[in-house]
Amino acid sequence: MDTMKARVLHAVGDLRYEDHPIPKLQPDEVLLKVKACGICGSDIPRIFVNGTYHFPTIPGHEFAGQVVAAASKENEHLIGTRAAVFPLIPCRECTSCNKGVFETCKSYDYLGSRSDGAYAEYVRVPVWNLVPIADNVSYEEAAMAEPTAVALHALRRAGIEIGDTVVIYGPGTIGILIAQWARAWGANKVLLVGTDLNNYEFIESLGFHDYFNASHGDPIKWVMEKTNGNGADVAIEAVGIATTAGNCLDSVASGGKVIFVGNPHGDFTFPQNTYWQILRKQLKIYGTWNSAYNNTPQSDWSIVVDAMSSGAIKVKPLITHKFSLEDMDKGLEIMRDNKEFYSKVMVVID
Repeated sequence: MDTMKARVLHAVGDLRYEDHPIPKLQPDEVLLKVKACGICGSDIPRIFVNGTYHFPTIPGHEFAGQVVAAASKENEHLIGTRAAVFPLIPCRECTSCNKGVFETCKSYDYLGSRSDGAYAEYVRVPVWNLVPIADNVSYEEAAMAEPTAVALHALRRAGIEIGDTVVIYGPGTIGILIAQWARAWGANKVLLVGTDLNNYEFIESLGFHDYFNASHGDPIKWVMEKTNGNGADVAIEAVGIATTAGNCLDSVASGGKVIFVGNPHGDFTFPQNTYWQILRKQLKIYGTWNSAYNNTPQSDWSIVVDAMSSGAIKVKPLITHKFSLEDMDKGLEIMRDNKEFYSKVMVVID
């Protein structure tokens, strides 16, 4: 068998379901049979607006599957391994790589944007990037490891204390995962601020009851009421727009922490008074990018797969839609056009 079915992006907006050559392996790589691949929010502009780094490309970077072949004999023992995959392939030459901070590599490769990803029956994966999963973790759950690691990394960047109040602007998939981590970490209160695009009944079903719809009121006033006028200890921006970034700065407590997670949807401009908040409240502001991975028990990814296995973090309820590789256009359209409520749209490959 020389070909596989794949979703190949030939140009912006031109994602075809077609036969594609099965990837050829380098000595340090294995062939993974893809079982599940999540559609990331970043895939929507990647497919419909900006394109990838070259054409043709197979998108898809949130995935899990089973190793079915190895390029070298020394890795044949991995055949049969069930695994999630860290999609970033570091250059191992830059300053960040020399420090082991691979997520800020200056010249990285990336499965699903710079190299072919997992909207396909098979994908090539460097052995180093494999994250084995326990038998009680499904492939669909394991395909959620990437966004779950991103959420964990955001909180680990700043750190939270037991008893903290955490407010999250943007209860999408990443925001909800951050909320789960904050609750598991010992936060006293987890406040969620969304809009009409979010579904309160869904959020409540996950055990989060402190929710405010900013489409119909003042979220800063609400956060202050929930915190006795003090503000939140940690405020997290998970949308990527100036309004929510400003709301974080305005509703966090003096000496508090603000974490910017959302990919920006344009330039940010803050009112003078909001900028004053940074100075007068002596805020700590953190950026976060991707997730930390280094093949140790302390890695974000190791913690994530262990938390999934133990049930400390529950990702299965976040999967609201499932499609096959052939009919995944429906899922892309739901996300692009906001046709209906969704959390995580998953491509399942049998």
